[in-house]
Amino acid sequence: MSSQVLFDAPGPKARVRHRIIAVLGILALLAVLYWVYGRMDQRNQWEADRWTPFLRWTTWDTYVLPGLFETLRAAALAIVISMVLALGLAMGRMSDIAPLRWAVGVFVEFFRAVPVLIMMIFTAFFLSRNDFTPTELNPLIATVTGLVLYNSAVLCEVIRNGVSSLPSGQREAGLSIGLTPSQTRRTILVPQALTAMLPTLVSQIIVITKDSALGYIILYPELLTMAGRQLGSKNGNILQAYIFVAVMFIVINYGISKIAEAVEARQRRKGRTAGPVGSSEVLDQPSTAGGPDLKANTQLGGGGG
Repeated sequence: MSSQVLFDAPGPKARVRHRIIAVLGILALLAVLYWVYGRMDQRNQWEADRWTPFLRWTTWDTYVLPGLFETLRAAALAIVISMVLALGLAMGRMSDIAPLRWAVGVFVEFFRAVPVLIMMIFTAFFLSRNDFTPTELNPLIATVTGLVLYNSAVLCEVIRNGVSSLPSGQREAGLSIGLTPSQTRRTILVPQALTAMLPTLVSQIIVITKDSALGYIILYPELLTMAGRQLGSKNGNILQAYIFVAVMFIVINYGISKIAEAVEARQRRKGRTAGPVGSSEVLDQPSTAGGPDLKANTQLGGGGG
């Protein structure tokens, strides 16, 4: 479906109206920022003493770097385990074996609906009542478990919809050379779907990194806990500490986005993309029992909260 069908090019009057709305929006945003600046200035929030702690090495060595390490450790573990589990779930979700497909469907729908924070709290409570793991590792395990259960379900749907959006000739080519449907999915369709859905996968990786901050609730010593709560309480600059943590997360996620863009550009230069996906012909097809829920294309991703 072409963009011209979805969106009519604005005429001269519409363009003028859009410019006026844009200018009014910018003025409104500047007014809000000025109001925030004034309120903070009235409460002496811009004093140098409240910001200079972030320039000291002891602050970074004691709070920022340890918290950053724990955030990246939880996010890295969750990303790797979620991707592996999501691949297995996606294969089961697209399996020709109906009971397996139904069981995986129940798993995915359940954990995609339950908030990440609830799964973290339940896991932390369960681990605290049983001595399966060392006590000092329980917050990390609970944080990673919550992230994995939710995001593996979401990533499973991303991969499944990526496979369904590929040109039908990809599957037919695999079958024509003697591969079984399972082998075709595993060796041809899923690798191409991962490349085609890379922007969505990167968005979900960013969500995982941000949601690692939910470990704050179960006392996991990540960046928000260390550089936000503990450092802010020590220096009496809670607001500045949380602003600093927000900037740190923006820098981290911006770095992830740029790395992903570089990887995607490299794949395109090597001609490893799967071509156009999500064409109108595919989107117009009705869902089947084992096939894709194409409407979910617009509902994937996002944080679990």
